[in-house]
Amino acid sequence: MIVLDTHVWIWWVHGDPLLPSDVAQVVAAHEATGLGISAISCWEIAKLVEYNRLQLPLPINDWMAQALAYPGIVLLELSPEIAIDSTQLPPPFHKDPADQMIVATARIHNVPLVTCDHKIRAYPHVQLLP
Repeated sequence: MIVLDTHVWIWWVHGDPLLPSDVAQVVAAHEATGLGISAISCWEIAKLVEYNRLQLPLPINDWMAQALAYPGIVLLELSPEIAIDSTQLPPPFHKDPADQMIVATARIHNVPLVTCDHKIRAYPHVQLLP
């Protein structure tokens, strides 16, 4: 299993050209073993829609149901262990709580995270692909 950062999940679902081809290949290669989606990504997408920073082709409830039903998707709940780890990430890490939760999710599940976020990619305390 791998964990997808929120933007990677959105881009993958939409077939967005912003998703680099090497990242798309990694996602496709892991469909059979599981594409983990942190529950915080659902919240993050809903907030982006609420603030009109993301336009979806469907109402948020319908989009979420369809996006969670994509092949390989595994919704990863927010556990107390993930919540705690997100507050104790080894420095340096930035203060975005959604990013902290996503990184902690990958760390607790001991699986790689797929992200294009430069701040997360520079963080040495999480496994990354590609």
